Amino acid sequence: MKLKIHQFIYTVIYLFVISACSAPKKVQNTTTQTADMPVVQKEDLTKTSKFLQDLLNKYPAQMQSILQHKDSNNVQIIYTTIDRGKNGLANLKNYYYNVNEAHYFYPASTVKFPIIILALQRLNELKLHGIDKNTTLLTEAGTAMQTAVYNDPTSADGRPTIAHYIKKILLYSDNDAFNRLYEFLGQEYINAELHKRGYADAQIVHRLSVSLPEEENRKTNPFKFLDAANNILYQQPLQTSKLSYASRNDSLGYAYMQGNGLVPKPMDFSKKNRISLEDLHSIMQSIIFPESAAAKKRFNITEDDRQFLLKYMSQLPMETTFPPSPVTASDSLYPFSKPYFFSAPQPIDLNNIRVFNKTGGAYGQLLDVAYVVDFDKNIEFFLSAVIYCNSDGILNDDKYDYNTVGYPFFRNLGKIIYDEEVNRKRKIVPDLSGLKFVYDK
Repeated sequence: MKLKIHQFIYTVIYLFVISACSAPKKVQNTTTQTADMPVVQKEDLTKTSKFLQDLLNKYPAQMQSILQHKDSNNVQIIYTTIDRGKNGLANLKNYYYNVNEAHYFYPASTVKFPIIILALQRLNELKLHGIDKNTTLLTEAGTAMQTAVYNDPTSADGRPTIAHYIKKILLYSDNDAFNRLYEFLGQEYINAELHKRGYADAQIVHRLSVSLPEEENRKTNPFKFLDAANNILYQQPLQTSKLSYASRNDSLGYAYMQGNGLVPKPMDFSKKNRISLEDLHSIMQSIIFPESAAAKKRFNITEDDRQFLLKYMSQLPMETTFPPSPVTASDSLYPFSKPYFFSAPQPIDLNNIRVFNKTGGAYGQLLDVAYVVDFDKNIEFFLSAVIYCNSDGILNDDKYDYNTVGYPFFRNLGKIIYDEEVNRKRKIVPDLSGLKFVYDK
């Protein structure tokens, strides 16, 4: 199966019209103050590995302009080599370029990745009630600003379930599906579970693509799980988070559009979602290789849950029956969220390469957190990166440099690291057979 360049054009249109994690139409209003909490002031410590810097410098035609503006573009890269031991266990070595937790970026749809994992974990905590990821989940509206869900026309049988929400997130980065999992988990559970696993600076505190006051994002909808006979297995009333999270001074840009006017100051992101690239990279590693992760960083999910995540992280829209693609194009279905490879002009053999990843894009940010395998060449590696594509410094003007800066950066970076891995010597060839899945079609 081969992919052509025009599919990338459709990809970009889809990503920013349908929105992998589109920004709200208006600036989110905030009300709750946390003045009693200390302001987060991360140590301004930049990590750069000489090996990765030297590797990138070998490709001036592709990378020089990016590297020269690494700070204004807030470029951050993490590359992990994987070497297998005799027992098959993975030995991971991380390399960094310009990685700095003090340099804020809006994480966009990448926040969906820890949420889908936590949703599966929460289901395991409720399994005594006879609930699993395929149980019908009805969401009610507990306030005037909340919305209810009683059916899902994109599922095979019309039922809303946690499993189907996860599929919609991994295949199409569906924002409403994320919001439903956010409401299922609640703000306190999400952040407490991330913090106790060592991701202490993470703050996932709002829904996506809906503009709500801070207090409304603290409230999560009432919901109930039903069995096949529509009997209630478990229900939860509306809950209000009492989470006190540390204040922040995060901002982006020089100005932003609000309504029909320009606000001539940086846009405040101190009440928006935050998670570092290192944390996202570590979470991905803990799912791919749980046995190599520290015990405190592992999530309480089953092996069946993990296989479910791996399948739909790597499955493409063109290989999917349900949920159907929300995009109609002459080429039918196509991948839109694998920028390291599928934005490339050269054809890609999907029978050999699989990318297990989660992307994000909003407010001029582009991100990807990925584990890549090539079954033919027996290579595997992790690659995570973020870049700010907003040369005019104005947010909310829909004039971002995704096509001219962002996607070429990911395409070139993916090719550089892939070629490095093809030429890298390994003492033990990895067995990647467990990562081959039977997809819908």
